[in-house]
Amino acid sequence: MQNERIVVIGAGIGGLSAAIHLAAAGRPVTVLEQNAEVGGKMGLWQADGFTWDTGPSIITLRPALEALFAMAGRQLEDYLTLLPVDPLTRYFYPDGTVIDAAQSLPRMLEQVAALNPYDVEGYLAFLAHAAELHRITGELFIYGEPPTLCDFLRVPLRDILRVDAWRTMAQAHAHYVRSPHLRCLLGRFATYVGASPYRASAVLNVIAHVELNQGVWYPQGGIYQIARAYRRLAEELGVEIRTESQVTHIEVQNGAVRGVTLTSGERLSAQAVVANVDVTTVYHDLLPPDVAPARRKRLTHLAPSGSGFVLLLGIEGKYPALAQHNIFFSPDYRREFDDLFVRGIPPQPATIYVTATSKVDPQHAPPGCENWFVMVNAPPLGPGFDWATQGQSYRDALLAQLAAHGYDVRGRIRSERWRTPEDLRAQTGAWRGALYGLSSNNPLNALRRPHNRCPDVHGLYFAGGTTHPGGGVPMVTLSGGVAARLLLRETAP
Repeated sequence: MQNERIVVIGAGIGGLSAAIHLAAAGRPVTVLEQNAEVGGKMGLWQADGFTWDTGPSIITLRPALEALFAMAGRQLEDYLTLLPVDPLTRYFYPDGTVIDAAQSLPRMLEQVAALNPYDVEGYLAFLAHAAELHRITGELFIYGEPPTLCDFLRVPLRDILRVDAWRTMAQAHAHYVRSPHLRCLLGRFATYVGASPYRASAVLNVIAHVELNQGVWYPQGGIYQIARAYRRLAEELGVEIRTESQVTHIEVQNGAVRGVTLTSGERLSAQAVVANVDVTTVYHDLLPPDVAPARRKRLTHLAPSGSGFVLLLGIEGKYPALAQHNIFFSPDYRREFDDLFVRGIPPQPATIYVTATSKVDPQHAPPGCENWFVMVNAPPLGPGFDWATQGQSYRDALLAQLAAHGYDVRGRIRSERWRTPEDLRAQTGAWRGALYGLSSNNPLNALRRPHNRCPDVHGLYFAGGTTHPGGGVPMVTLSGGVAARLLLRETAP
């Protein structure tokens, strides 16, 4: 009888979610992770008395996390304490304007009215439209399995006409609000999937609903507590997690998975494999070269999403004017995205994101200090920029920008570390260092996103941000569930 073990490659959030679903169904599961710790892009770094989350920093869609624990017969609250974040984000503009995206709608509307009184009705109409997009697209593109033609045919025509697929996000924003400040604020949600608001389909305004209407959460102790909680639950269910165990290739015979081979030379037989690795990387690096060469070529040539450049800064001093999440907009937002997706270079000047978890968890920094996570959008790896030789000057330019906004920390840095797109590629297998797989700038790419079931190898499934339903902690949690459910239906126990 074929070995019943299921191997999960990668202990990112999607891989751990898949393992939890499979173990809860009684299947034996081994998770193989190349790094020393679980979490994938959700990492942790500690140095000089500071602690930083190194990956995701904003958590939405709390019900997706709750559903994972409920599926396993547990309660989220026994593993994580999720605290509401308010303001959601504080936005700083070059002209000195400051806007708090507030949990309170009346407070938010006060600020909108101060920008432009005519925008109060428009902003409310936009929120209603974003909620409508969520209602229409949620079951198709977020909460269920990858949609089929039959699924699309069941959508009422009036809803199809309301999906807003052929405008860009920025065009939709211009329809609803006049204030350039508010348009920039709403446009930032495109970056949650590594896209440009001037190119991505207006359907992605659904992201605004998830944050502005439903809220943002912070796990007490830091974002990495989510990875720890998933690992704890997985191990309670009997999942074997092996860190520092890198898979070199997936073994395929007669079109079906037979096992995996590790860098050590060890071979593990498997009934099925869930790859929590960038789908393009799986085809390019892990599958035998005679498996679907045409698909491999197509995936490697499709435009990837954006990436990110991160500075982890241990800062001496306190900055009470900063909220937990902050955005410093550049003077030319549109040019930034041309830099990213046309010229293939990091934007300069850039819109800068700064978060400091020490504002909520004081133990994340020594007394009198803050732990800054500074991030800017970056292009996927390509010939336009060399991080090894140009990274230092770019880092210096970003700190100079913050100084121009009134936050000159260049003489106050006690600890520092960088994370470039090249680090993302090496540490997580992200193709070209892209954070979210295929680019969402092409509206058709929502239909091209790789299925959670590999069409070319029986018994191979995908979980993570490069497959359905997409990137972000809640989405990859859902993707792990989709991959597991497909596997459970299609393989014998």
